[in-house]
Amino acid sequence: MQQSKLKIQLITMNLLQFAIWGAYLTCMGRYLGPHGLGDHIGLFYSIQGIVSIFMPALLGIVADRWIPAQKMLGISHGISGAAMICAGLYGLSAGMNVQFGPLFALYTLGVAFYMPTLALSNAVAYNALDKAGLDTVKAFPPIRVFGTIGFIISMWAVDLLGLQESARQFIFSGTIGLVLATYAFTLPNCPIVKNKEHKSMIEALGLKAFSLFKDKKMAIFFIFSMLLGVSLQITNGFANPFISSFGANPEYANTFGVKHANMLVSLSQISETLCILLIPFCLKRFGIKRVMLIAMFAWVLRFGLFGVGNPGSGVWLFILSMIVYGVAFDFFNISGSLFVDKETDISIRSSAQGLFMLMTNGIGATIGTLAAQAVVNQFCSWQPVMTETGIRHFLTGNWTAVWGIFAAYAFVVAFTFIFAFKYKKEDQAA
Repeated sequence: MQQSKLKIQLITMNLLQFAIWGAYLTCMGRYLGPHGLGDHIGLFYSIQGIVSIFMPALLGIVADRWIPAQKMLGISHGISGAAMICAGLYGLSAGMNVQFGPLFALYTLGVAFYMPTLALSNAVAYNALDKAGLDTVKAFPPIRVFGTIGFIISMWAVDLLGLQESARQFIFSGTIGLVLATYAFTLPNCPIVKNKEHKSMIEALGLKAFSLFKDKKMAIFFIFSMLLGVSLQITNGFANPFISSFGANPEYANTFGVKHANMLVSLSQISETLCILLIPFCLKRFGIKRVMLIAMFAWVLRFGLFGVGNPGSGVWLFILSMIVYGVAFDFFNISGSLFVDKETDISIRSSAQGLFMLMTNGIGATIGTLAAQAVVNQFCSWQPVMTETGIRHFLTGNWTAVWGIFAAYAFVVAFTFIFAFKYKKEDQAA
């Protein structure tokens, strides 16, 4: 009975956690482009990576040493939710005259306190499951899948409510954030580490997690986490504007994908929900290296299929790309998080998860989104087009070349990983 109650608590936490992100992550570009901020889409997405370089690690340190993780989770969501609501209100009040500075500042504050919650929520879940005597490898994925369900619900809600090109998507996100901020204080307590022995400054600040780089295996793991992290936000930032851009062509203007790009993209998250459930089996059958390698080659397919598909006769290629995304994202992110959890000491668990976030959603995603913006700017541009409903702005150009470049990068990373990452426990996977 207690275990069932715990799982319901953690399911609710994950559902709200990712519903916040799903409200704007895949459609923000659709709002920014028509409002004159199209050239800054990459910067809006990269700030998620920039703040992830230090915020998850810093708040993870606080959660390990001073403030219990569940309370830190609530505080962070409170600040983030309020900032996102303010960003949305500013966007609505400014209309078509929205300025980059004020919107970006409010959005950045919201993201700065949201990104650490991805690691904090994992730490809260792992700690609670451990205390309940449950195996995190088996128990966590079925719980985490509800996070993806929450993400999908938000995507569909924003699409059906007509918020894809509106600043109201930020208000929608912030409101959910304030709900979770309150709920977080009801979650199981996560003990902080109280050790009165003399510590060095590094130990006192919780920076011991960075010592993991002394272990060659962990160092290589984190380096490739960064390299693969480059791919994580590319389709979040540009898949929706890309699919919508077909609206400039009368042949595709009335297709479902163009009219409801967010719902089409949501097939990626639906695939996630199914692929998460495969992780326990795949980890035991294939091991961490093979599972991560599968994820890397899945990214090659993800990008490549976008490059050759269209929302008309080629929509099946888009759908296949969405299905592949579940493998690409989950087999790396969730498996990598579990790997870090199993390979680190409990005293630095929150910090280690923060470090993993730093390498993937921090350094990797920052490089990836800024580079992706440069590539997109080289081959595409926002253009006003007269449609049946009036003048609309679309990001048009040579998208085939854009997706080809992204696919080639993912292939090089995957091929290099085969020879670079060695893990002795692989032999125990079968």
